[in-house]
Amino acid sequence: MTIFVEKLDLGGSGPSVGIKDSIDIAGIRTRAGSRALEDIAPASANADVVSGLLAAGYHIIGKTNLHELAFGTTGLNSWTGTPANPLFPAYVPGGSSSGSAAAVAARLADVAIGTDTGGSVRIPAACCGVFGLKPTFGRVSRQGVMPAQSSLDCVGPFARDMDALVDCMRAIDPGFGALPDPADVRIGMLEVEARSEIREAVEAVVRASSFPYARLALSEFVPAYEAGLVIINAETWAACGSLVSSGLVGEDVAKRLLVASKTSRADVELAEQVRVAFTAEVDRALRDFPILALPTMADAPPLMESAADTSKLVGMTSLVRPFNLSGHPAIAVPLPIAAAFPMSLQLIAAKGQDELLCAVARRMADHFDQR
Repeated sequence: MTIFVEKLDLGGSGPSVGIKDSIDIAGIRTRAGSRALEDIAPASANADVVSGLLAAGYHIIGKTNLHELAFGTTGLNSWTGTPANPLFPAYVPGGSSSGSAAAVAARLADVAIGTDTGGSVRIPAACCGVFGLKPTFGRVSRQGVMPAQSSLDCVGPFARDMDALVDCMRAIDPGFGALPDPADVRIGMLEVEARSEIREAVEAVVRASSFPYARLALSEFVPAYEAGLVIINAETWAACGSLVSSGLVGEDVAKRLLVASKTSRADVELAEQVRVAFTAEVDRALRDFPILALPTMADAPPLMESAADTSKLVGMTSLVRPFNLSGHPAIAVPLPIAAAFPMSLQLIAAKGQDELLCAVARRMADHFDQR
């Protein structure tokens, strides 16, 4: 398994943690899974999240693998190798934070850190059967994280249980407080396009929980998914486009970058209009339902044998990318359902309500444990 691209032994005697190799650790090269960055100078300082983990006594055991330049959904990487999916080996590990999710699922690390620009924490969490949180945009520092500029990207943790995830959040976000009592929360079940078994499993879990719920739809959801890709393309080309001419970027990512280069200013302006409209729509829904629920993925993850052309698989993010555009916190919760493929529940909260989001996710996870 190519889960770690570099083994490390840093920090205290606390929980072990893997750090995605798009996040700086002082003295270590941040290669972002790309041969084009093989000879980059070592990082001169720790990213803020790394400093927070070290200050909290975490033990950093390595840099984790990823989809090259964090620009892909499957986690396949022809240069560094592809991490095996520990619990569901026939399926891709998901990207881009593939190594972080796999390290936690394989019990090689207690927790791991990833980044999520269009689903890159939640998708691998769903594929590998672990918890993965995308915090409110801007809540966790991105200082020392690649790319340096992003209007979508968030740093977030993976864990096998909610207690470990919450503890990790407190290390990377000093303002993360006590979890509130979620007893009076009403859940809005979003109507989305997804495989029938997945929709039924997610609704069954919400129905079996102690939370009242009702169905609702968001008219701007699909436009937000499309607008999110426009912003991702524009910002990733700005950050990484210069690497294409090196000839060292993998074929799948180079192909996507060249498509991204065609994103126009007018495209971005229209996408920003959708961002405003969708954000307002989600905010309105959250006034009636403090938590929204939907699947994390609309279908089973791609099989390893059929996932080579990642440009055809961006639809893996159809249910997660809209909330990068809007900036709302979102968490992937693995469903303990006997099935041939992994299933995951996604929960959304209002901006800044990450503690409530985690409280509801933990309550649901506790319900699973009691079944």
